[in-house]
Amino acid sequence: MTHDAIRLRARLYATLRAFFAERGVLEVETPVLSRAGNTDANIASFSLEFSGRTDGAPRTRWLRTSPEFPLKRLLSEGIGDCYELGRVFRDGEAGGRHNPEFTMLEWYRVGRDHRWVANETVDVIRAALALVGRDVRVVDIAYRDLFRERIGLDPFTAGEPELRNALGDVVLDPAGLTRDDWLDLLITHRLQPAFDAGTVHIVRDYPASQCALARIRADDPPVAERFEVFLGPLELANGYHELRDASEQRARFERDQAVRRARGQSVPPIDEALLAALERGLPPCAGVALGVDRLMMALRGTDRIADVLAFDFARA
Repeated sequence: MTHDAIRLRARLYATLRAFFAERGVLEVETPVLSRAGNTDANIASFSLEFSGRTDGAPRTRWLRTSPEFPLKRLLSEGIGDCYELGRVFRDGEAGGRHNPEFTMLEWYRVGRDHRWVANETVDVIRAALALVGRDVRVVDIAYRDLFRERIGLDPFTAGEPELRNALGDVVLDPAGLTRDDWLDLLITHRLQPAFDAGTVHIVRDYPASQCALARIRADDPPVAERFEVFLGPLELANGYHELRDASEQRARFERDQAVRRARGQSVPPIDEALLAALERGLPPCAGVALGVDRLMMALRGTDRIADVLAFDFARA
């Protein structure tokens, strides 16, 4: 990383803070260590053992993979529109576009849906690109239409053999892969690489099976009110029209844990504080998490995350 990249990062942070200050979105800071972890079977969390006094609380603590859960607790307490710009941690993710610790910008808008927040995400990206004299065109497209238009299949009805064949010369061991895994592989291996560098793609309304923490809308077939934003081939952001039902959220966490057990993975405890907040009442809202280092990569025109970090994992 050059000193110019360090200076650009500082300018980017100032730009992001000014963007949200102008729109009345409050900056907050939440814990990096938690007694609960991320149950998502596709995300690995770091854990550690606390050696001091706990007064009966668990000694095992988890480094956050996102500030999502405490931010939602603040929302349930009436804090209103808020954001956090800070470090998050994911085990096992190191390479050309990944670092085990990285910077995430996450924000929530009360009374808004996923499509509104997706458009605001584009505004954020455009404010960042202006720092290097760039702008982009925007394509807003439903997940189903993206697959139909670009690779000629319907992701909601196609069978697994059809999905596998659509990967073309990409050969993978199919053992243990689910239908959603094949869909994800088509995104990463067929669709993403073809996205034009000068275009932002908003891809929205995912299959209900990929709902994560999003609401499900009763279309035919049902869809998750979720979106992802890509700048060129880089995935930058993932957002939801947020689920507010504590019982449904608990069921999803428990399904995650079952998948983790079946795979022989560690099983972080469910975040009971989040579920209690949902029971108290989360206001209608939408939120999004944006990878700041990925955004920096786009600003610098590099496909190596090491080029935008003062010290990447190999040199930390």
